[in-house]
Amino acid sequence: MPHLSPRLAKMRTNLFCICSATLFICIAHAAETKPKIAVFSGPTATIQNNKPLTTSNKAREQYGLPLLKDEWGKVLMDWPRYQRLAAPVTVYIEMFSAHPLEADVADLYAAPDGYVNAKGEFSKTKNSLDDKPVYAVTLKPEDGLYALPYMGRQASGEPWESVATKPGAPFSQSRQTFVPDASRIFEEIERNGGAIYAKADYDFYRAVPAGGYTKGLPKNKRTDVGDGDIPPEKLGEDFFTYGPYAAAQGRAKMARSVNFLQKALASGQYAGAIWLEGSPSVENTSYWLSLMVDTTVPISGNSAHRDRGSISPDGDGNILQSVNFILSKVWADESGRNSLGAVMIQDDVIYSAREIQKGDARPGGYVVTGGYGGIFGSMAAEPYVTNIPTRKHTWKSDVRITQLPTTINGQVKRKGKFEMVVVTIKNSSGELSPEAIPKISLLKGDSWFDDEGGAGPTNEKGINANIEQLLEYPLAGIVAEGTAPYASMSASPTLALEKAAYNGLPVVRTARGDASGLVRVNANNVFIEGNNLTTTKARYLLAAALMKLGPLPRAANPDKPTPAEIDAIKKKTALYQEIFQTH
Repeated sequence: MPHLSPRLAKMRTNLFCICSATLFICIAHAAETKPKIAVFSGPTATIQNNKPLTTSNKAREQYGLPLLKDEWGKVLMDWPRYQRLAAPVTVYIEMFSAHPLEADVADLYAAPDGYVNAKGEFSKTKNSLDDKPVYAVTLKPEDGLYALPYMGRQASGEPWESVATKPGAPFSQSRQTFVPDASRIFEEIERNGGAIYAKADYDFYRAVPAGGYTKGLPKNKRTDVGDGDIPPEKLGEDFFTYGPYAAAQGRAKMARSVNFLQKALASGQYAGAIWLEGSPSVENTSYWLSLMVDTTVPISGNSAHRDRGSISPDGDGNILQSVNFILSKVWADESGRNSLGAVMIQDDVIYSAREIQKGDARPGGYVVTGGYGGIFGSMAAEPYVTNIPTRKHTWKSDVRITQLPTTINGQVKRKGKFEMVVVTIKNSSGELSPEAIPKISLLKGDSWFDDEGGAGPTNEKGINANIEQLLEYPLAGIVAEGTAPYASMSASPTLALEKAAYNGLPVVRTARGDASGLVRVNANNVFIEGNNLTTTKARYLLAAALMKLGPLPRAANPDKPTPAEIDAIKKKTALYQEIFQTH
């Protein structure tokens, strides 16, 4: 009997036990053993972006248009793009043209299907020395994508050279380069030899996508998971790109990202999730999902530094490695639960979502922050984990969505007066409310900064104006970056930030850049020390903590808080500090 892998051996055992009942149940059970992965499309994602489609020379020749040439006048070779056949077509493939040394061992090959003469005529027999041996094959639409010359032209009949009809053209006169969901990418990876569908099945979700259907899409043409027709979508509201038509996603979409993953993974039908997003922001979203999504299966973030269509697009390889990582179960503890939290897999490295940071716009351009680990393992030969974090995440996070209250009391300043407001954190279905996402400001301080004549919070007009703006939000806070590793700054901004805390705004102090030390906790101040988090990562943890704990107790007179008021603020700050020490 041939050797079986543990997975196949288990399948064989299960099949034998159940086949004794009925063949039908046996076959159904075998089908259920294939894992399924949920793939989520995030915003501004180079990993889902393509080089613009350029009208081929085949089309230019056919329609009498100027051919594409290099600067020396030589006609350029066409760049075929993946497309679908509309009808079966028979093609003749020259024998021994797949590799330069195939003909060197021609005696090892079966005979050709026939021959093609100089006129392009096919014959079963060779009639001339110049006849070429060929394979005759019928390509069919159901075969999937084939690389073919791009024949598209503008409505005017002119060739497409770029995304838009002309430089500076409005979005309505432009084509999109971002795909609306990842299904097309997976199909191309499969066609390129990735064998991605032999590993698992996939469902595709348009969580906060980079490409959209501006004219809408009928239900029967959808390639993503969703109900009904897709209505016409708007740039900047329903999909989010970079480039000449850049549109960034708003803060409220942070709730949408969590809700999509939480609902899908709570169904229990997925072995894991892959999140695709732009390379500068996916590091933060991955950490946000690690804090918020209550799941025991892995979440892997991917990005790319090269557009699809570039030579060696790194995104395709990263996606394939995420699939391999999820299926490997190297992330599982003794109970089968994810022990790593959300990760990012880039260039064969398994990074912690908490510590990864984009350092440069190139493959291999990610670095780890915080000075204490950040790399969980390698995907170079086979999935391998070298260390497991002690930080709380996903199913054991204290701020995951299932642990947040349904409502919490916030406070806002209206017409000079403060009032308590009830903030709905989750709706009746347990989904995170977009309106609940706190407003967090990022500030940067330094030494040798104060004016002469003594320090005072009134000198910091910028910080004070920022505080006044934040007081208009029921849940808000500040992350202030100081010198490394103590997160300290000059006296005037420090005093201004103390006043922010007396106003009920939690303030996190972080060390600048990629600090390699833990910010020392000071129980005697009114601040939250940010551990070894970067400033941007601290923003996401503060937002999550605010939805669980609410604002700090506000002093009646923030300019002169009483000892009892300061003590109450410190006690609430200690609750925040515990979250920052453990997540």
